[in-house]
Amino acid sequence: MPHVLDSSLAELEAQLVAWGEPRFRAKQIARWTLRHGARSFDEMTDLPAALRVRLADTFTIGALPELAARQADDGATTKVLLDLGAGAAVEAVRMDYDPDNDGAPDRTTVCVSTQVGCAMGCTFCATGQQGFTRNLTPGEIVEQVLAFSRERRVTNVVFMGMGEPLANYGPTLRAIRWLVDADGLDMRQRGITVSTVGLLHGIRRLADEGLQIGLTISLHAPDDELRRRLIPTSVGTTIDQLVAGAREYIAKQGRRVTFAYALLEGVNDEPAQARALARRIRGIQAHVNLIPYNPTAGAGLRRPSLGRVRAFQRELQFAGVNATVRIERGVEIAAACGQLRTDVQRLGADVIPLERVER
Repeated sequence: MPHVLDSSLAELEAQLVAWGEPRFRAKQIARWTLRHGARSFDEMTDLPAALRVRLADTFTIGALPELAARQADDGATTKVLLDLGAGAAVEAVRMDYDPDNDGAPDRTTVCVSTQVGCAMGCTFCATGQQGFTRNLTPGEIVEQVLAFSRERRVTNVVFMGMGEPLANYGPTLRAIRWLVDADGLDMRQRGITVSTVGLLHGIRRLADEGLQIGLTISLHAPDDELRRRLIPTSVGTTIDQLVAGAREYIAKQGRRVTFAYALLEGVNDEPAQARALARRIRGIQAHVNLIPYNPTAGAGLRRPSLGRVRAFQRELQFAGVNATVRIERGVEIAAACGQLRTDVQRLGADVIPLERVER
């Protein structure tokens, strides 16, 4: 059976009307599911009992079973592996941040997956080494957020987990709309960020959605030849085309675009490569997020020293490009996407309770 959140609010309203129920029941169901984190239709006590039975016969609802969980950073980072059934599992991560010195409130960010595995084949990514299994449904995506929002308020969601969000475009957008809908989780649109390896058609579609969400485009190289080596599926899309797509997104949404750049020692972290990258993107409303490589089994790549990372950053800044180094969270618990799933699979079982945590 489909998850109740696989339907849009309009579709849920239409289903209820077809059953002879008032349209407003759809908003009640959405609020119970998203605001209250209901795990069953029986919890929806302001719905008629007969309707609750019918909903249970038509839709699924409830938390995804937790196969494994790990904590780091004194409990501020939690990574879970969630069971989708049939041997499939995905990862989600919660990161808690203290209030900033300037008085900004604390925030909780959840990183979600959109696919089981990934077909993009990035050579430095644990998920890319697993191959692609299937797309997630909107309900499966939103349930990753609910896994944490049932415990505390989630302020930000980043689509940076397993899979390529724009390769699962429809379910990803439907999940986003549930997160930001006033009758859904009612999150700020600007608290949502979608990260893409660079699917140009998807970037252009996203620019036309009328959503004030953030966009991150993974570059990882200053030239097309190296980028094709690191991201084999990028053949046919140039960096110049991606920069043009970023300009289009900025023009339509008025939002700054982030370029993600994973630093690999001796591969893409030379000062000359930083200068070449700056020439590509200088002058647009964007910034570069530098990500020191988090080693994965079998990749044969190395993490650059902090000195090399800072030197690369200085070259970009000297050339007038805003560049930051990602604050690292959860390194000791394999927090990079795909690593926990890989650890579980390496132990030779579909369901292994690794390090269960009390949360």
